[in-house]
Amino acid sequence: MFTLLPSEGERTEQPEASLTREDYDRAFGVVYTPPALVEFMVSLAAPAVSPCRVLEPACADAPFLRAFARRYGETHALTGVEINPDSLRGAARLLPSATFHEADFLLWDTEERFDIVIGNPPYGIIGDGSHYPIHLLKERKAQYRARSRTWRGKYNIYGAFIERAVNLLKPDGKLVFVVPASWLVLDDFQTLRAFLAQMGRVRVFYLGRVFPKRNVSAVVLLLERGQQGLELYDGMEHLALRRERYTGEIIRFEAEDPLQVERAGVPLGEVFHIHFAARSPEIRRHPAVRSEPGEGLVPVLTGRNLRAGWIDYDTCYSGWWFPKERAPELRSFYAFPHLVVAHTKGTSVVAAVDDRCYPWREEFHLVPKEDGIDLHAVCDYLNSVRVQEYVRFLYRDFVPHLTATMLRRVCLPLNLVCHKSLHNQLSLDIEGGNYE
Repeated sequence: MFTLLPSEGERTEQPEASLTREDYDRAFGVVYTPPALVEFMVSLAAPAVSPCRVLEPACADAPFLRAFARRYGETHALTGVEINPDSLRGAARLLPSATFHEADFLLWDTEERFDIVIGNPPYGIIGDGSHYPIHLLKERKAQYRARSRTWRGKYNIYGAFIERAVNLLKPDGKLVFVVPASWLVLDDFQTLRAFLAQMGRVRVFYLGRVFPKRNVSAVVLLLERGQQGLELYDGMEHLALRRERYTGEIIRFEAEDPLQVERAGVPLGEVFHIHFAARSPEIRRHPAVRSEPGEGLVPVLTGRNLRAGWIDYDTCYSGWWFPKERAPELRSFYAFPHLVVAHTKGTSVVAAVDDRCYPWREEFHLVPKEDGIDLHAVCDYLNSVRVQEYVRFLYRDFVPHLTATMLRRVCLPLNLVCHKSLHNQLSLDIEGGNYE
């Protein structure tokens, strides 16, 4: 007979009856795992000892525990934790040999430690339902943050699941999770990456978009405690990158041609200050903003106004108008011509020079650190095929947008760094190996 153990004080308020199953899954960050992916992950979780202790967090109907039992037998101690009692009862019926706990995994207290933790944790940012997908747990966000060492910025709940799962492993235990690829490159996860590097060997299998009807690029993370290093696979088998030592830096694909772009040039972040534009709440609060056009008002521009090499100054996609002469009240760099680079056009670089000095909502804004930089020449280079191929190869579709870290690393040819003293210094730095 199965064991079903409710955890006191952790029972979740039931969602409103009006919620459909799809709405409920979205509100809790549930993404169902294709069977072939479950089998691949179970193959990575081959037990080193028998019997072993196996945990599936946020288990729903326990697809990973069931697959593990089919492959390696039911003599192992199988444990599932699930916040939804209806799903948990289904799991218990399907796998009566396992022990199940009705609990919020991030608040679940246990003295047990596991040889293997495997599963598909929930994805999403916790917050108000009008802005963020995981809103049914928003009252618990402060508790999650207080229990996490790696929580940074808005964070995504799957990062907290990774940290909690690693902490429940035995010293030589193994974590096998399928998660979005965003943790490989986003700054919000830099503390998590350092934590993983410290805890064991990090092996990453890049799979792309494996979830039907989900616009998310996924990776399988295999962490082996007590070991060290990094391996990145392109797919389930092809080893693309191996490092004997790993300390938590961003993870990306590497090859000679795209890396030559970096070695032969100067990082954009060394030549330009990279700023982010005014955000929507700030613009809405400004007393000069208007929702209708009027004399002396210009559109507040967005990424939809930005194209490679040109800007649509006429169409108001934002729905806001603003006095052009007051634009610097939002950001000081709106007062003079500068480069604008798109933030939300996928893993690509789309740049234009704003010669008219308009107000903007969102996007990256690049201001030269030295005089003498030809903005239009830099713009042409950033829009070039060479740069697009470079960015696409290294970062694939890990995230649906360009990040400041990616942009900062894009390198400019020395001939575009026109200021003589800066050109000479950067040439010496490159020759001396200061840029890798």
